[in-house]
Amino acid sequence: MIISTGTASGKSLAYLTPAVDSCLDGGTVLYLTPTKALAADQLRSLRELRITQLRAACFDGDTPFEERTWVRQHANYVLTNPDMLHRSILPRHAQWSSYFRRLRMVVVDECHGYRGVFGSHVAQILRRLRRICARYGSQPVFLLASATASEPGAFAMRLTGLEMAEVTSDGSPKGATTIALWEPPLTELRGERGAPVRRTATAEAADLLTDLVLANVRTLAFVRSRRGAETVALTARAKLADVAFSLGGTPGAPTGGSGTESGTSSSPAPTASALGTPPPPAGQDIPTAIPDRAPSSHSPGHDAPPAPSHRDVPSQLPDHDAPLPPADRNDPSDQGSASQPPGHDAPSHRDIPSPSLDRGTNPPFLDQSGDVPSASADREAPSPPPDQGALSWALPDSADWADLPDRIAAYRAGYLAEDRRLLEKALRSGSIMGLATTNALELGVDVSGLDAVLIAGWPGTRASLWQQAGRAGRDGQEALAVLIARDDPLDTYLVHHPQALFGQPVEAIVLDPDNPYVLGPHLCAAAAEIPLTDADLPVFGPTTPNVLADLVTRGLLRKRPAGWFWTRRERATDLADIRGGGGAPIQVVESATGRLLGSVDEPSAHTTVHTGAVYLHQGETFLVELLDLEAGVALVGSSQPDYTTFARDITDISVLASLRSHDLGPGSLHFGEVEVTRQVVSYLKRRLQSGEMLGDEPLDLPPRTLRTRAVWWTLPASGVATLAEEGFDLGGAAHAAEHAAIGLLPLFATCDRWDIGGVSTELHADTGLLTVFVYDGHEGGAGFAERGYARATDWLTATREAIASCECERGCPSCIQSPKCGNGNEPLDKRGAIHLLDTLLRSTPTLD
Repeated sequence: MIISTGTASGKSLAYLTPAVDSCLDGGTVLYLTPTKALAADQLRSLRELRITQLRAACFDGDTPFEERTWVRQHANYVLTNPDMLHRSILPRHAQWSSYFRRLRMVVVDECHGYRGVFGSHVAQILRRLRRICARYGSQPVFLLASATASEPGAFAMRLTGLEMAEVTSDGSPKGATTIALWEPPLTELRGERGAPVRRTATAEAADLLTDLVLANVRTLAFVRSRRGAETVALTARAKLADVAFSLGGTPGAPTGGSGTESGTSSSPAPTASALGTPPPPAGQDIPTAIPDRAPSSHSPGHDAPPAPSHRDVPSQLPDHDAPLPPADRNDPSDQGSASQPPGHDAPSHRDIPSPSLDRGTNPPFLDQSGDVPSASADREAPSPPPDQGALSWALPDSADWADLPDRIAAYRAGYLAEDRRLLEKALRSGSIMGLATTNALELGVDVSGLDAVLIAGWPGTRASLWQQAGRAGRDGQEALAVLIARDDPLDTYLVHHPQALFGQPVEAIVLDPDNPYVLGPHLCAAAAEIPLTDADLPVFGPTTPNVLADLVTRGLLRKRPAGWFWTRRERATDLADIRGGGGAPIQVVESATGRLLGSVDEPSAHTTVHTGAVYLHQGETFLVELLDLEAGVALVGSSQPDYTTFARDITDISVLASLRSHDLGPGSLHFGEVEVTRQVVSYLKRRLQSGEMLGDEPLDLPPRTLRTRAVWWTLPASGVATLAEEGFDLGGAAHAAEHAAIGLLPLFATCDRWDIGGVSTELHADTGLLTVFVYDGHEGGAGFAERGYARATDWLTATREAIASCECERGCPSCIQSPKCGNGNEPLDKRGAIHLLDTLLRSTPTLD
């Protein structure tokens, strides 16, 4: 069964009740979650039940080795993640035999996160789990919980291979949420080809987070990258420190505010004029997030005048919204390091979440006993007398002015487990008022009492948007959610076309478990666990016989009358990198000390650890000194550059087979198999503070070949002759349409723009026509291009509207420029792209 309903609708209770009942009846339960944060939160909830017969325990990368034996032998409710199931539990199933014999229920929580290639890997892991259970005579019930999704029953069946009943009705009470779509302004800076540059989404998020914390609004800010989350928190803390300084003269030595013990104050309380605070610019005035609401113990003063603004104080820290490399996007929130997936048992380096988490003392949101103080004790203050000024309601006691910056922290993967638990506890209690996080807190961690959510950049899907927005107002209150647009075609389209968000169904979840590049490694792992037989083949899908024959030919499996056997000495599970792109990993080593920082999968190494790249590891910044692909090593040195880097590549594509096609206007649309040759040729350096381009440095890296699937459209010469006669650059028009189409496809397929690539040409060798390709960036395909083929009219119509609605004249990163274009965004023709798409969509139904 799959339960697919909104945030805070009671899904946890729906599976927790039968799960606990199974444990009380002598059975065992397996709980799977994508993140360690969610597993820890669920464990806390289970322990609060105080049921002695319920022996719940986490089994993940944070579990000490001395505790793992106890978990295997005694726990009856085990919380883990797909990585640990893949690498540890299933290969050592004999050590878990007693547990598997009594397994009654498998709970797959937040399963909407299992999409694309990662979801395809998880689908095969669940099939291996079903096979192990059958080996020990158990037939557990699979109960899946998901945010609202399109066709949840069909998705759950593809994920588990089992027939699924679905529950989608949601009668839970919810307070109203005000959604704001926020587009940062254009700056005077100029990027490539003189294109205007917008203020970064992270800079806007830091400003808004500071304003909301000053207004005593408990806020969560979602940022797409780890570095971005750290930057938002540090920038907001610096702004609060500037506010504290302006109020008190020097931090910790206030000159006004609260009265002294004798009932007098040392100086008059600051007012708006005394602070010199100008009115906020147009469009930046933050209204009360929850109108007409009576003050409560956790959000006092909502009916009071606006809080003081920090915006007249310049930030001392850089803003950051650089395009995300593959190793830093879709950040798995349970990784132990920047490149280490959860469940890996490698040691992690200590990482300090923020300056407030000094290891020598308790964090400032803890008292000396290590406990989190209550929200009321930390936040309620006596009402100031009238002569203290209209702004005093939002200010803490004068003695606490220096502690203002400590009301904000960052939360992301890479922190030690105890640090993450402290931050979660402090946010729940109200000791921390603002938290900048990656998607680590998107999933169902119980953080109640939040008033507002900031989302810095489109999170990838409508499901993720509503999941993140639903973090505010979880206890039935009204709430505020702000989507801050990045300098990206999709973000631009959404803020100008809100109808694409509101009243629209959420996306179908895309995965392809039959992908031979995914299925093959898991068949090897399954054979290593228990030799495969003919009876097992239907479990793994219809393509299994062909893939097995290929594995035998390659010498990975051996065929015997009794079945297929794994005969190698290596671990078969190492063949499947479930969160990476495959290939031998590249070790990242600090050259001065020899310290191993982590590893990067080989396909990502060309773009993330090339020579000259800026590499971030657990809050430390390094410059890559040398990438040695033959030795499998990237040598890095500690550095503090004021820029970030991202790689650019050139691509060639050849058509292997057209699997499906149909007419599209005067042209045609195709879906099929292609071979892509990509070569990273240079990298751009972009200043952190402003986004200014500093230069394009050449690289000498070998090309890589990828066999994948693509969607492509063609236009005949007769269809584009008019455009050429009108003086449009056909190559530039196709190039611009390709960039924008890549940016808009994530609206229709559950992917990120970094999961896909594209090629455009005025005359392609295989088609003989003007052709634009968009392909899956994963070996064998991931289902994204196929989704684009199915939704081509809607997708290309939205692409045309995104280009046309952008306010720039000749093209910019918000519409047709791409951060990863190996041709330096040359040539591009914005007006030509609009006319080209109009021609393609002629006589084709369009969106209303």
